[in-house]
Amino acid sequence: MKPTLYMKCTNETVSPYVIFSGDPWRVEVLKTYLDNPTHVAFSREFNTYTGYYKGMKVTVSSTGIGAPSAAIAMEEMYECGMKVALRMGTVMSLKDELLGHYIVPVGSVRDESTSSTYIDKSYPAVADFNFVSIISRVIKNTGSKVDNGINATMDGYYSQMRESKLSLEREINIQSIFDNLKKNHVSGIDMESACMLVVGRLMNVKTASLTLVTVLENLKDMLKDKERETKEQELCQIALESIYQYYLEENKNESK
Repeated sequence: MKPTLYMKCTNETVSPYVIFSGDPWRVEVLKTYLDNPTHVAFSREFNTYTGYYKGMKVTVSSTGIGAPSAAIAMEEMYECGMKVALRMGTVMSLKDELLGHYIVPVGSVRDESTSSTYIDKSYPAVADFNFVSIISRVIKNTGSKVDNGINATMDGYYSQMRESKLSLEREINIQSIFDNLKKNHVSGIDMESACMLVVGRLMNVKTASLTLVTVLENLKDMLKDKERETKEQELCQIALESIYQYYLEENKNESK
């Protein structure tokens, strides 16, 4: 096949097992844990490597920020034969006690717009439950906490998630957004999960979202410097081990 339009991938250069990072430079950290990593391409915001983790062929790539580019990444990896997709990234938590820990949502509120170009809002954004269970087990083995509630995915970082000069000038009450979500027991907010879960379901690709809490609402507290660097390295290790454990379970079931 010809390389895909944006990511420059083919079914020969990528694996059916794909980890997506929002940050293209976090992919550079991920690839250090791979054996024999091959650089597929760095095109626009999409930085892609394929290598081996404990003998399993895996592709690690980036989506950039937000749902529109995440949907492009899902589409082009699906075109190349993707069967399992893991979003790994950071999340803003609405629960103070989760700072430095993880949210692996069973589902997501579809407050972004991209997924609506695929299917009506009544269609749920739901993760693969078995995948969620495996990721949560891997996290607990590190000694960290994991929240398996729901998150919300939004488009407007400076209009919905953090006060800015413009939002203050326009008297946008961002705190009211947080308050309404907390009333509905939403654990955190990101910019990709809902779209990726919806698109993954429509593709029949087993999809889940692994997110590290690096900031609290409106950046009232955050992980900094060495602490954040250490936790992001742990995030990469958890992502790789989780997709590997899912791979083992899938192959065990197929061999029966």
